Amino acid sequence: MATTNSKELSDFLEVAGLNSYDPATITRIYAGHPQRLLRRLWQTLVPIALLLLGVLSDKFTGRLKNTAIARQRAKQASNLLADLGPAFIKAGQALSTRPDIVPPLLLEELARLQDQLPAFPSDLARACIEEDLGAPLDQLFGSLEPEPISAASLGQVYRGTLKDGRAVAVKVQRPGLREQITLDLYIVRNIAGWLKSNIGLIRSDLVALIDELGKRVFEEMDYFNEATNAENFARLHAHNKRIAVPAIYRELTSRRVLTMEWMEGIKLTRLEAVQAMGVDPEELVEIGVNCSLQQLLEHGFFHADPHPGNLLALADGRLAYLDFGMMSEVSRESRTGLIRAVVHLVNKNFDALSKDFVSLGFLAKEVNLAPIVPAFEQVFSEALEKGVSRMDFKAVTDDLSGVMYKFPFQVPPYYALIIRSLITLEGIALSVDRDFKILGAAYPYFARRLLEDADPDLRQSLKEMLFDGEVFKWSRLENLILSAAKQQQLDLDNLLDQTLDFLFSAKAGLLRQQLVNAAVDQLDGAGWRLLQSVGRRLPARLRPPGLQSASSSNSNLLLSLGPIRELVAILSKLPGFEPQLLTKRLPRLLNEPSLRQMGVDLAKGLAERSVVRLVRDVLTDPSLQVQIKAAA
Repeated sequence: MATTNSKELSDFLEVAGLNSYDPATITRIYAGHPQRLLRRLWQTLVPIALLLLGVLSDKFTGRLKNTAIARQRAKQASNLLADLGPAFIKAGQALSTRPDIVPPLLLEELARLQDQLPAFPSDLARACIEEDLGAPLDQLFGSLEPEPISAASLGQVYRGTLKDGRAVAVKVQRPGLREQITLDLYIVRNIAGWLKSNIGLIRSDLVALIDELGKRVFEEMDYFNEATNAENFARLHAHNKRIAVPAIYRELTSRRVLTMEWMEGIKLTRLEAVQAMGVDPEELVEIGVNCSLQQLLEHGFFHADPHPGNLLALADGRLAYLDFGMMSEVSRESRTGLIRAVVHLVNKNFDALSKDFVSLGFLAKEVNLAPIVPAFEQVFSEALEKGVSRMDFKAVTDDLSGVMYKFPFQVPPYYALIIRSLITLEGIALSVDRDFKILGAAYPYFARRLLEDADPDLRQSLKEMLFDGEVFKWSRLENLILSAAKQQQLDLDNLLDQTLDFLFSAKAGLLRQQLVNAAVDQLDGAGWRLLQSVGRRLPARLRPPGLQSASSSNSNLLLSLGPIRELVAILSKLPGFEPQLLTKRLPRLLNEPSLRQMGVDLAKGLAERSVVRLVRDVLTDPSLQVQIKAAA
């Protein structure tokens, strides 16, 4: 018996010491000690089973078709997850971004699930600090407040000072959290396996979903990992003087204790208090949106939990980011794929958009896209009527959730966190500005990236944006440039270089030909009008053939260079634009083979027009026709 107890103690010390999620190890330990499961199974499975029985009863009796009853059941499910503890709260939050698994009403309720639990006793927190940092509290800190300032599912935060008086925030993990989390994950993973095997309607791999959740929760429980995330985030955004990230004190940090710089600020949602500091909350929202887009589409390393408590307005006008436990990464391929999808959305190319969802991992390659394309068209067409900048992101996301639930979508984990992040950010912004549209705020960033980025995939996306079939859409280029101009980071030098790179690239051959044709039309028309003006001043008998009539040329049918002049006018209005930006590029232009070829094509086009006009005039001039007949 003593040997068995010793073995149990050894096994559960191993669980407590797990530094990363390992389902095989967790299964081995808990499967060998079923008695440890009984109490927790009773606490979890009984209330879950009772709720499921109620839902099934409502379904069979038809009561579930009543929206009010369905919403009530969804609220009960959300409240139950909150009562069951940290692992179930995290599971509910993960499911709140999975429209391919969860029906819309439940999705809406899970999105409201709060990551909050009552505080645990402070004497346990102090004991944890001393155990992990290896010294009495008074040797580690100048002071530590007796009660926490906030408590969440994984830990709670105290305010304190260092020995030199600097203010710090000390985050302490809940006692026994790792053991409780691993036990609950083991239970939930087995429930997921049973549901996957016995409920045929579930398309997604629920076990893989729980494993992904377990991986992320273990990352959140490792405060060394959070410290590294904060330092990486600070490094990536060091150039942005409006973004603040708390410094990490590594010597006072362990796996269960995190000590960081105290950030004295106010939640963005407290508008009057923020304004009282002399800070514009709308400006900070714009900074937050741009920062989030940089995280997502430039760095591929983004803050996945930007709720109001994690974004603070500082008195010096900076926006402070807190809590770096939940971060996610997006591959370069996925980043460019997301921008490409936005381009297809703007162009209303829903066939290409459906293929983007395949390349982004939402749909398997063998899925029939034919019924999905009209579903996309139904969701997006009405939303796009007022333009992408006025699109209601939350409403579109809700509608798209219905499509994802109906068709065989499987939402990638990174995308689920992106949606959670953007919806949370839009919610904060709406509390500041009721008319805020996150896509409208984001579009200038997309425009700048398309115009400036030399990435080949984005070059192709820019081409798709600017061409409608074989027709170059000047209005789209104008819209992109004016939208990009709203970005403070717009680099005009880089923009002009990228524009020239694109103009002289192999992909822009058709555009160059259109420019040549437009120039031929314009110059030929101008020259013809000049000749007509001169011809009118000559006596009729001295006028050359073709100028006998004073009729104007057919210039109204010719393509005007007006859009080009308008484009130059737009560029001249951009902040910081100077003529020197164009003139200093003359050496490059003069040495550009494609430009020289355009000159050759222009001369050739004008010569052809002259020959055609000469032949036409000869054939249509009555006096010349008489002379030709007489000679014959």
